[in-house]
Amino acid sequence: MLEKKINVLKQWISESSNIVFFGGAGVSTESGIPDFRSVDGLYHLKFDYPPETILSHSFFVRNTEMFYSFYREKMIYDNVKPNITHLKLAELEDKGRLKALITQNIDGLHQQAGSKNVLELHGSVLRNYCMTCKCFYTIDRIKQADKIPLCECGGIIKPDVVLYEEGLDDSTVSRAINAIRKAELLIVGGTSLSVYPAAGLISYYSGNKMALVNKSVTPYDKEADLLIQAGLGEVFSKL
Repeated sequence: MLEKKINVLKQWISESSNIVFFGGAGVSTESGIPDFRSVDGLYHLKFDYPPETILSHSFFVRNTEMFYSFYREKMIYDNVKPNITHLKLAELEDKGRLKALITQNIDGLHQQAGSKNVLELHGSVLRNYCMTCKCFYTIDRIKQADKIPLCECGGIIKPDVVLYEEGLDDSTVSRAINAIRKAELLIVGGTSLSVYPAAGLISYYSGNKMALVNKSVTPYDKEADLLIQAGLGEVFSKL
């Protein structure tokens, strides 16, 4: 049954010249980055505060030092490499079939794999800016800081990631909606589709080839034209 469904996806890909991929944490788990909501995910670990609280804008403002202690330990992963899913998506883009890659991830692995048209809904750990003078800093400045990373001007350096209580970038959202609306084939993978407003973006797809690849059940399973309940690596390694 799985092989049959993968063959359908392969056929759809071969027939489509405008493919859009919408992905979440499950894309990067096989690179060694844990997801958030699975049994072994970040949200099931025990901390002094719930991770959702620590990763909120108000907590960042009130408890900046504690925020960075958690952020450096749990949100930054060294020596991780793109996996088969990242590489296959980059290959599809290189062939001119994949027109946009929309991700909820902040790890930058899609770009490391070679993808160029990547729309990062939640930002990236690789970009950091001074809150006062807007000076740019790499991730090394965050990792090397003793406590709170500070700019040369004295301002606090903040990661360019969307925290809870913060809105998504309007330009990125508009580009994502436009890409999804125009998509011939929409592949949704490695996401629980439970984080809004990001998850709601796939509702803008009006075609008849939406493939949903995810290990667990999602709220959009019944809306998928092709539902593959399996790991992305298992599926993409056969494409």
